[in-house]
Amino acid sequence: MCDTLVALTEDGVLFAKNSDRDVNEAQLLRWYEATQSPPGSTLRCTWSTVAQVERTYAVLLSQPWWMWGAEIGANERGVVIGNEAVFTRRARVRGQRDVSPLLGMDLLRLGLERAASRREAVEVIVGLLETHGQGGSCSHEHPGFSYDNSYIVADPEGATVLETAGRHWAVEEVSGSRSISNGLTIAGFAEHFADPLRGRVAACATRRSRTTAWAARARTPADLMAGLRDHGGAAAPRWSAVNGALSAPCAHAGGLVTSTQSTASWVADLRPGAAGGGRHWVTGTSAPCTSLFKPVAVTDPLDVDPSTPASNRFDPAYLWWRHERLHRLALRDFAAAADIFATQRDRLEAEWLAAPISPAAAFEIAERTEAGWFDALDRHRRQDRRPWWVRRQWRGWDSAAGLEVTR
Repeated sequence: MCDTLVALTEDGVLFAKNSDRDVNEAQLLRWYEATQSPPGSTLRCTWSTVAQVERTYAVLLSQPWWMWGAEIGANERGVVIGNEAVFTRRARVRGQRDVSPLLGMDLLRLGLERAASRREAVEVIVGLLETHGQGGSCSHEHPGFSYDNSYIVADPEGATVLETAGRHWAVEEVSGSRSISNGLTIAGFAEHFADPLRGRVAACATRRSRTTAWAARARTPADLMAGLRDHGGAAAPRWSAVNGALSAPCAHAGGLVTSTQSTASWVADLRPGAAGGGRHWVTGTSAPCTSLFKPVAVTDPLDVDPSTPASNRFDPAYLWWRHERLHRLALRDFAAAADIFATQRDRLEAEWLAAPISPAAAFEIAERTEAGWFDALDRHRRQDRRPWWVRRQWRGWDSAAGLEVTR
């Protein structure tokens, strides 16, 4: 599902997002250079083709493996965007048909590539939305699944909430702090378009109440990292037969009605003095509770993964899949697992926040450290304490991915 939050602190803007997606949907960090295109060029997005602009900005994206667009991203001008799936009662415009609708994630990337500020990014997204509409399959695992989108668009000067329903939209400038989840929130617009039943299944109001509180008290990137790791105030995920552990920002799959998990996490520090158009902290892996946030910059590309596409099958060539061995083993008894790694996780991040480390060095240390955590958990395997339906579902997902670590 997802949660996005922003805090306009006395020192500047802080932004964060958990991207919640299908269990085996690897989400990769990808850097794309600025481009120049001749007039009349076209651009193929995930499902649709649009007119290309002559110049685009360099971007860093957190990108589901099969998708042209992205769940989270930033550009070289300091703009950062996170999107949310929202479930709406659309009202179609008479005589208007969406011939080439865009995914909400495509709109996010297009906004970053074409805008030098948050206000320009909102204009780009709204213009494309009004021209093309939104739609298409939003899931590789469930091709019939589609939704509308909401966004927090931020830059060093502030933040804007953009909510949509079909081609309809509303905006709200952020004052102080704000969070969004999987339900519409802008007064008037929400009452007119929201689908409250699907919102309740997604537990969006419960998660948003917690992220709103985290955003309100956030003063540093570490505060938002803690907020993204929130299990609803509990030491470990709490499971529901309806939606798994989706009632907290750090989501874990295991519901019989809906199953989704936090597959990537991002914190952006847009305060003055942050280098490279903003200092960004990313996991590049699922489950922020089992991951380290590493520093990255839009202007400093890293060879984190092969340039070839990943897939929904385990492949140790990719950082996301290597981490899944740790993540899935830790979930068997998260409280006991956290006793092994949480203190070191928090200490390393505190050191990196206090004394900046190069992105390349941070990724190298994180890889080595997380491998040590896995070895420690593997040596002392504990009984799987999750409910029976969660254990059964994860056996199926592990088998589908060719990843057997939770036996």
